[in-house]
Amino acid sequence: MSGHDLRDSAEARVAAAYDSRAAEYVEIGGRIEQMDDRDVELIRRWRDETPGMLLDAGCGPGHWTRFLSGSGRDVIGVDISAEFLRTAGENHPALRFEQESLAALSAVDGSVGGILAWYSLIHTDPAEAPAVLAEFARVLVPGGSLLLGFFVGEPREPFSHAVTTAYFWSADALDALLADAGFEVTFAEQREREPGEMSVRPHGALIARRVPWAG
Repeated sequence: MSGHDLRDSAEARVAAAYDSRAAEYVEIGGRIEQMDDRDVELIRRWRDETPGMLLDAGCGPGHWTRFLSGSGRDVIGVDISAEFLRTAGENHPALRFEQESLAALSAVDGSVGGILAWYSLIHTDPAEAPAVLAEFARVLVPGGSLLLGFFVGEPREPFSHAVTTAYFWSADALDALLADAGFEVTFAEQREREPGEMSVRPHGALIARRVPWAG
């Protein structure tokens, strides 16, 4: 675990909520084959266009970490849920997984080529989101890439997620926060869900580049 103490924190409550339902989550969404083909293609393209070490931030049971490791890529998965990490380690023993807060990553400054944060910030209090994005910027190389997945709705509005309270975002709201953290958005998408997807809420994704002159 990183130096950031998860005990008695909002993150600890989120971790406990996912620990209690990890097996259920893995059953319905723990394999790449269960993911939407459009998401798989987006993440594949981003992976192949992003040089350097990759960080799967909020890796869950490790299915995207495994996907990112394709073609021999160097990748690390981090999460706050001990149960997710246990499952990830069992299912993907050749890969590296660590229990870390997204607000206090152990990676050194400028050491990561790309960060996948696929629905990883949905439970982060909106007031804390700038600190997480600043931490992403810290560990990314200048010009490094961040791919975010999120639920589209009224920015910062909470809703009752199946596991624990989550928050909606919009591309415009995230764009502003990313700019403050030293990123420029290079890609954005939004779509409604189709039958068979894990969620019925609208999907959004952004790719942002850490500008070389920031920080």
